[in-house]
Amino acid sequence: MVDTVVADTPTVPEDAVVDDDAPGPAISVPDSGDTGEVGKLRMIVQLVKKSLGVKDIAAMRLSLPASLLEPLPNLEYWHYLDRPDLFAAINDHDDPFERMVAVVRFTFTKDLKFIHGKVCKPYNSVLGEHFRSHWDVPPVHYSSDPAKRPILRTHATHTHSAPASTTVLPFETLSVKSGHSESSFKSIRNGLSLFTKIKPGPSITPTPEEPVVDEALSGSMSNLSLGSGEARSSDHIRVAYLTEQVSHHPPVSAYYASCPARSIEMKGIDQISSKVSGTTLRVAPGSFNKGIFIDITGGPGEGERYHITHPVANVNGILRGNFYITVADSTIITCTGGSGGQRLRAVIEYKEESWIGKAHFLVEGVIHTYDEDDTEFEQWTKVKHVPQSYVLAHFEGCWRGQIRWRRTGSASASCSSVSLPIASEYETLVDLSALQVVPKVVRPLQKQLPNESRKLWDNVTSRLVNKEYSDATKHKLAIEQRQRDEASERKRKGEEFVPHYFEKDISSGVPILTAEGWRALEEELQESSLIEHDQRRSAS
Repeated sequence: MVDTVVADTPTVPEDAVVDDDAPGPAISVPDSGDTGEVGKLRMIVQLVKKSLGVKDIAAMRLSLPASLLEPLPNLEYWHYLDRPDLFAAINDHDDPFERMVAVVRFTFTKDLKFIHGKVCKPYNSVLGEHFRSHWDVPPVHYSSDPAKRPILRTHATHTHSAPASTTVLPFETLSVKSGHSESSFKSIRNGLSLFTKIKPGPSITPTPEEPVVDEALSGSMSNLSLGSGEARSSDHIRVAYLTEQVSHHPPVSAYYASCPARSIEMKGIDQISSKVSGTTLRVAPGSFNKGIFIDITGGPGEGERYHITHPVANVNGILRGNFYITVADSTIITCTGGSGGQRLRAVIEYKEESWIGKAHFLVEGVIHTYDEDDTEFEQWTKVKHVPQSYVLAHFEGCWRGQIRWRRTGSASASCSSVSLPIASEYETLVDLSALQVVPKVVRPLQKQLPNESRKLWDNVTSRLVNKEYSDATKHKLAIEQRQRDEASERKRKGEEFVPHYFEKDISSGVPILTAEGWRALEEELQESSLIEHDQRRSAS
């Protein structure tokens, strides 16, 4: 979320570190005119050299030629709903332990794009830009054995596939085709080679009145379950999503997701801090980013809140132009609220990679109880820190492949009402190599507002996919200059920017929707579904 435009700053949390010298001079890389891989690599090397010693690249103004960007808005790219069906499934269980297991499973799947897609740089978001979308997904099914993983009914292979690192799979950002004419759609489809190595298969061509869903698949994925037949069933549940860029310096966005059918919501603040260290880009949460907050508003888990913290990620292979992500540190999931009883917490520990040899992407973790009256548990950030008497379950594996789990011998202390054998055998928690990103549905451009992401960046996107890089850069600079002019006008008038969909104070890390935000989210929940379009088409 590195932005090039100076604008207003939101309410600052007490622990935030603000660079008084920012934004300072922009870090810029001139367009070499060489749009091939060698030319791009040269520009990347220049950027790395200029970024050495910079305390936080994300807090700087960064000006890049359009040829280095992917044809994708930042707000559309950054979200945590690559598997909305598993998000909606969290509140399916009567047992609190099973709900925690479901949250852990969701946590591993929320960013599938970084497993199956390559690392990319989307557009910088501008102040006031917003994006909204929804997913209509079939609810997951369950085995009679509660230890077995749920049966996913869409975008999942039926059998164990090759390791994720070698599997070529379709990338969800094909959704840039939204709202374009047939000729424009063909152009965009061909332009996908900018950020994916696969050849798209057959796809639907949208009409201007219909919402657009991504449906491109590699022909090699004949065993991929898309829920065909089931996918248009009336048992679908909808997850709606809304996000807005609420600050430029530092670059911050707020997001909110809702699934009323399962009485579950997700909200949070996105902000990153990044720094070049050697040949690696280190990416950590910014001071406003307190993690992901999942609230259950009804059903068996009513009143529960799950707080999921973000780990530290490293983008490697910068100088070789062969980017890949490794993860360090830990993710902590803490459940509070609800009907009482024993409190549950999970520690997901990402193993440090060796400097020698290939990355293994290993992870292990535990689900354990904790006493909220004793703050000692806050120091338990690694598996070895958790006393064995508190541990209910252990999981391990590869966060790009298969993760397995089992109940432990201390499970007698569990608050679980599910009958599972103590020290049970390992079962598959989730097989990430067999899962795909579930495509989002986005309203066509004709229905979008001027500052809605796809509408705002349409001129840049269409030129990027046609490889008209010079024109794309001109349109990109025009958008950025317009934002500077608006910021200058606000300063002249003594006005502050006020977000449209979220309250201005984001210091808690938990954003609050405004009346307009609730209205936009409700509109997205009520958007006509593909089922209704099919019914109208059949009746006509």
